[in-house]
Order: sequence, then C-alpha cells, then structure tokens
Amino acid sequence: MIVIVDERELVTNGYNSLFDREGVACAGFRSTEFGEWVSSAPDEDLRSVRAFLIGDCNEGSISPRQLRDRTKAPVIALSEQNNLENTLKLFESGVDDVIRKPVHIREILARISAIRRRAQEDTGFTQIGAMRIFMDGRDPEIDGEPMPLPRRERRILEYLASNSGRRVTKTQVFNAIYGVFDEEVEENVVESHISKLRKKLRERLGHDPIDSKRFLGYRLIV
Repeated sequence: MIVIVDERELVTNGYNSLFDREGVACAGFRSTEFGEWVSSAPDEDLRSVRAFLIGDCNEGSISPRQLRDRTKAPVIALSEQNNLENTLKLFESGVDDVIRKPVHIREILARISAIRRRAQEDTGFTQIGAMRIFMDGRDPEIDGEPMPLPRRERRILEYLASNSGRRVTKTQVFNAIYGVFDEEVEENVVESHISKLRKKLRERLGHDPIDSKRFLGYRLIV
C-alpha cells in the first residue's frame, strides 16, 4: 500500500486512481488525519505500507524522522517548486527522495523500488529454485521464461517473496494488496487470489511453493 499525504482531496483521489491502475493500493490523508493515524495505527497496518508520498501539507506538520520511529518505509516528497532551495530543504527534513511534479506514476514506483533495494542491499529480485520474482512490477520468471500473472496475483507473490519465507496472515496480505481502508472488497478475496496463484505455480513448477496454515497464514517455501 502507498500512503499519500496532501491537503487537497482532488490530488489524493487522483493518485488513488492512478495507483489502482497499476494494481497498487493507495490511501490518502490530510496532514492532521495522517498524524493521528500514524500515532494510533497497529504495527501490522504500518508494515503493509510500501512508501509514504508527502505532497502539499502545512509546513512542519509531517516529520519524516519521526515516521522512522515506527516504520522503515521510504518517505518521498512530491514537489511542485522547481528550485534548489526547496529541494535542499526537503532533504534536510529527512525525506529519502524528492520528485518534481508532474511525474508518471511508474516513475514513482521505480524510485520506491530503488530506495528499498538500496536499504535492503538486494538485487531487485528473489530467486527461489527455478522461480525468479521481481519487485518492480515485472512478471515472475520460471526457468528464465516469463510467467504472466494478473496484477493482484503478481503483487501477492511479490509480497510473499519480500517477507523472505516468513509467514504472513491473510489480513497482512489483504492490507498490502488492497490497502487498510478498502471497505468495498471482502478480505476473503485473498483466498481466491492465492488459490489461483498456487494452481498456476504448480502447473509450471511441478510443486506448490506456497505453504498455508489455517489461522496462521501463508509463506513461500524458501
């Protein structure tokens, strides 16, 4: 899930629509609402956040350094001012990157992936036997051949891979793929997505790489 903070509802709604087209959940806040949510949100909800995008907010209302007390997700400033002084000021506040608008949504996702790769010192993909799972939106590969997947199934596979074999609950998967605040979709949709994903992986790999335990959740067998 991507969280964007901006005082303009039109902006947050616009990003929500753009990210949804890429199969990425998004939640929008005004700065006052965001502060209340961060201070009270369960750790499980914050772990589902892939990155924070900070847009037009009241000065001093968002502290990237304080955010890091609760989450390691990248903090990126979206700037409408094309000048060096403003860019330096944003970096001094503690953000991980500054992106000048207008910007294509795929560039934002690419920058988020790059920051996370540097932080985790990984190669941008996870190799599990014959399966290579990318973290930048590309379809996975089996024995070097692409395996096309619907965007939700691809994101679930990426999320399982990003947890390095640790077990994640159905709620965690749902929050990461659909967002914490999506009330229009039932959480049980995760079971349907994973069932279809497991069938496709079994057909290509000859075995099921996803281990599931009732009430405990799912993990990739690494």
